[in-house]
Amino acid sequence: MPLTTTGASGSRKRHKKCRNTQCVKHLALAAPLAPQAALCCRYMEDVVALTAELLSIPSTTREEGAVVDLVARRLVSRGWNVTVQEVSPGRGNVWASRRGGGVTFSTHLDTVPPHVAPRLDAGALYGRGACDAKGIAAAMMVAAEQLVAEGEERVDLLFVVGEERGSDGARLANQLPATSRYLVNGEPTESLLATGCKGALRATVRTRGRAAHSAYPQLGHSAFPAMFALLGDLERVALPVDDRLGATTVNVGTIAGGAEANIVPAHCEAEMMVRLVGDPAPVRAALDAWVRDRGAIEYGSFIPAQHFHTVPGFATAPMAYTSDIPLLGRWGTPLLFGPGSIHVAHTPHEHIPLAELRDSVEAYARLARTLLAS
Repeated sequence: MPLTTTGASGSRKRHKKCRNTQCVKHLALAAPLAPQAALCCRYMEDVVALTAELLSIPSTTREEGAVVDLVARRLVSRGWNVTVQEVSPGRGNVWASRRGGGVTFSTHLDTVPPHVAPRLDAGALYGRGACDAKGIAAAMMVAAEQLVAEGEERVDLLFVVGEERGSDGARLANQLPATSRYLVNGEPTESLLATGCKGALRATVRTRGRAAHSAYPQLGHSAFPAMFALLGDLERVALPVDDRLGATTVNVGTIAGGAEANIVPAHCEAEMMVRLVGDPAPVRAALDAWVRDRGAIEYGSFIPAQHFHTVPGFATAPMAYTSDIPLLGRWGTPLLFGPGSIHVAHTPHEHIPLAELRDSVEAYARLARTLLAS
């Protein structure tokens, strides 16, 4: 894929009460801030201000171009060697480096829809991507700059696109000439160092019927009863359990079928997401046996379950979700850490506590120091 180097940083407007040209007016928030939370005159180096600026830019998957441009220009203006790797027209991964050969901080810049504008409330920053994962990206940038200020230049930054829908960014990023020994990936782990992550397997179940005029249902055969029977039996399917990652789980996320209310439905399908704790083969075998001759099942994208490197001094826990880590094998031994909770990600009230966001800057820096000293 073509690689292009970004240009210089653009100018920023001054807050009328602040002489600092790097101040982001009212944290780039669309709504006025509560007086007790007013932080509008903090420098861009403040992780809350940087997060708010990132949150103010819509960047749902496939529409990340504007936030990619902001991040790339910001890093260029601070002396990083920046490459934007085009993933598809108008969007790309941002790779910033100095000496290389050490630790790469990485997360994603895309979000799920819809865009939710940022706001401060009760000690937390709200907005789409607050914890998944623009707050993490901001903390990584500030931590990396802190390390550079200390004289440590063996740190890279990798911000990918497309994580929320197929991870096309991470798949291409693994073709870059990475030199790092460790990859610290960022997802909301509640500031716990992940011992591992479940994998993911997409599957679609389909049942067939025969269409007929709804006034004469005896002439047709509905596809729905077979699907209802299958889904009713799903919770009784025995699936693998892992001592560290827990149980395999299945979520039926969408159900669709039929054409019109006055037509006996000839088709029905349900899309499922399986969270894996190990080898997918026994899961596929169990689901094949569940469907039998009552329908058909088709398997889609697959990301394996993984166990991660940990370091002393950090509380640990397994995570039930997956990440881009399995697709970034060239970037070093993986770790997973991030502020915020996955329980509020993808929701209208997605947020990140300000104290945890600020603390994560030093946590990332401490992780890097520990890994580089090993």
